[in-house]
Amino acid sequence: MVEYNETELLICIAARLMENKMIAFVGTGIPMLAAALAKKMHAPELVVAFEFGGFGASLEKLPLGVGDSRTFHKAFLASGICDAMETAQRGFIEYGFLGGAQIDMYGNLNTTVIGDYYRPKVRLPGSGGANDVGSHCWKTIAIMRQHDKKRFVKKLDFLTTPGYLTGPGAREKAGLPPDTGPYRVVSNLGLMGYHPESKRMMLLKTNPGVSIEQVLENTEFEMLVASQVGVNEPPTPEELRILREEVDPDRLYI
Repeated sequence: MVEYNETELLICIAARLMENKMIAFVGTGIPMLAAALAKKMHAPELVVAFEFGGFGASLEKLPLGVGDSRTFHKAFLASGICDAMETAQRGFIEYGFLGGAQIDMYGNLNTTVIGDYYRPKVRLPGSGGANDVGSHCWKTIAIMRQHDKKRFVKKLDFLTTPGYLTGPGAREKAGLPPDTGPYRVVSNLGLMGYHPESKRMMLLKTNPGVSIEQVLENTEFEMLVASQVGVNEPPTPEELRILREEVDPDRLYI
């Protein structure tokens, strides 16, 4: 078996969630690499949308950020941030990839502050376009690189991006589109989904070498566990070759 690192595993797991002929809102880092890998592996007609208005870029060369000129290279559309967000509001974007410093059992995310808002321990970047993505894409996928009790928390220090808010029906009461919301969480310990009725986070698969108990011990809230928990497949030799030779040959991220 070819050796791989944790970042490469997370990229491959995220890439496998991206379907062909769908539109996915992606941000800088792992989602961007995952989209490029998916297009080269199993989803050549995946349309990648960027916050600054690039739609359908080829991703032949890895962008360094969501406003990089390469997010417009061979794109279907080169527009602006308002059009990008409006496209999501109109219901045309299936998947949105998000990250956060904290996530709770309903998939709500904090990217604003750790500690008290006015006297914070850490001031974070804020929403950017994350609130829009979490509010309007049909399904959101959170990438949480470090799975521990500081990040998978009972209560957020600040609510930046809505997940299922306080549970079933709460998004709709808040005026968000019905049938939208969190779909998956990718972490360094496993893959999580959400219970269809309670909307609470549920462990679906562990990563290779990780036990169910490890996931539960590193989660502050009570994580639901699927009746059958699978194991994520490690990166294949072909996935690793494409990642290392074509997607990120300069090893900027991996």
